[in-house]
Amino acid sequence: MAFDATGKVTLDHIYTQPDPRAYFTTLRGLEYQIPELAKPYFADLMKHREKVLDIGCSYGINAALLNHGATMEDLYDRYADPEVADWSTGKLAERDRIKSTRQGNAWIVGLDSSRPALDYGLTAGFLDDAVCADLENKDLTEEQREQLAGTDLVISTGCIGYVGARTIAKVAELDQPLMAHFVLRMVPFDPVEDALRELGYETERVDGVFRQRRFISAEEQEQVLETLRAVGVDPRGFEDTGWLYAQLHLCRPSGQG
Repeated sequence: MAFDATGKVTLDHIYTQPDPRAYFTTLRGLEYQIPELAKPYFADLMKHREKVLDIGCSYGINAALLNHGATMEDLYDRYADPEVADWSTGKLAERDRIKSTRQGNAWIVGLDSSRPALDYGLTAGFLDDAVCADLENKDLTEEQREQLAGTDLVISTGCIGYVGARTIAKVAELDQPLMAHFVLRMVPFDPVEDALRELGYETERVDGVFRQRRFISAEEQEQVLETLRAVGVDPRGFEDTGWLYAQLHLCRPSGQG
């Protein structure tokens, strides 16, 4: 089993499949729940905003929750159901498209480096548009800049650490959108905050912590605990109880309420 630099297990394979069955089957066992906990915060911020960018969107999970009234339990039941294990990706996406009932008005664009995940999110009708890009290493193309033009809210649930200040700054430079990032506690947010400060942003860390998922093993937990201690974060009462925890960072252009 492979681990990243923070000690967290690498689950890259579940983000690059043609559809989200492996994603939900794997994460259900770990009680992954951060999109559900983030939903009310994002929904409140979306009330007066028309175009949302979800960074690290994978299959459009946040969009499904925010614009289509789904819950994580709905999605777990839908994709981890043994009855659909042998379905083709096309049949699965058609089922999603037919059953998807749009409730939200925001136009949600997904940004991710996984083309298969983005393609599924678009075909299923969760995402309104998608940008496949690695902004840590490449700049936005003119076409991608046009796709993102007018974004007034940026959201993320766990991608900071996989992407960093380069990606966030490139997005911020376009239209100075409000940003809301749920970030695991062992991942320092300082580099992103510093980059945004240079662009005229102020960052607020919202009180409280949010469960992301259970640790996959004792080995993963111990490695993450070591990382937390190394970056000066006390895991007592939180990660030492068996869960990964995130914090919410709100990043606003100076003067924006």
